Amino acid sequence: MNYREYQQITRRKSRQISVGAVKVGGDAPISVQTMTNTLTTDIEGTVAQILRAEAAGVDIVRVSCPDEES
Repeated sequence: MNYREYQQITRRKSRQISVGAVKVGGDAPISVQTMTNTLTTDIEGTVAQILRAEAAGVDIVRVSCPDEES
């Protein structure tokens, strides 16, 4: 495999954990993560954004629930 210089990444040692089925840390492959930016009370919009992220290849989607209503 041919790498560009900026792709040579030295990773620090870390403990591996699982986020659902996705392994993070340790010697796991780097995972792609994102966070929704919709109002969490907008369920349809939030789910649609999650599905778009999944279709784009995101491994982990984080959703903020800042209050009871959310």
